[in-house]
Amino acid sequence: MTLSLEVSEGVGTLRLDRPPMNALDIATQDRLRELAVEAGDRADVRAVVIYGGEKVFAAGADIKEMQTMDHAAMVARSRGLQDAFTAVARIPKPVVAAITGYALGGGCELALCADYRIAADNAKLGQPEILLGLIPGAGGTQRLSRLIGPSKAKDLIFTGRMVRAEEALTLGLVDRIVPAAEVYEQAHAWAAKLAQGPALALRAAKECVDAGLEADIDTGLTIERNWFAGLFATEDRERGMRSFVEEGPGKAKFL
Repeated sequence: MTLSLEVSEGVGTLRLDRPPMNALDIATQDRLRELAVEAGDRADVRAVVIYGGEKVFAAGADIKEMQTMDHAAMVARSRGLQDAFTAVARIPKPVVAAITGYALGGGCELALCADYRIAADNAKLGQPEILLGLIPGAGGTQRLSRLIGPSKAKDLIFTGRMVRAEEALTLGLVDRIVPAAEVYEQAHAWAAKLAQGPALALRAAKECVDAGLEADIDTGLTIERNWFAGLFATEDRERGMRSFVEEGPGKAKFL
């Protein structure tokens, strides 16, 4: 199995395992979509880690497989490619990418689907598709520009250059750098902490940010207002406010 979903402490780990470089072939893409939907649906999964192992996150698409495809074949496949990554981006729970080694092409695009990115100090990220006469096709032109801004995204996409962890942090492409041996531990800890939080409020917060970024400010405020008011009907809101009044801030238990 090139991709699995392992659950521990409320955290589901989407684990890539396709040695040596975790190339994202069609079978892995389809499995990614299936497991992303499963992680979103499962009640015992309250947060998600995307991890490629100790040596590499994902070095991109399977170039040998793509080389055999003509225009018609890619027209037929490109929607499935994007749908797989979009399924990860739409997991209605906190998602963190634990990035070790290379995260290139489709690997970088997979990391972009997370809400938060923790990188090893030896990580290298980039969108090198231009060096193949192509452009990113799994969301890179859209998610990268929204994350770090259009001019910085164009620099990476136009040149195909790789950036080391320190530059990725400066660009806003990753959010934290840790020693390579600690990447998964730190990512799991981030996810496990949020797994203890109010699931519906976290889902609401993620949807408000993501949907709001795709809309004008008035539409975004409407989305926020509706979710904000709707959360007053939840048990978590009652528990959180009661705990605040009786015990002080930050002591509510939501499980």
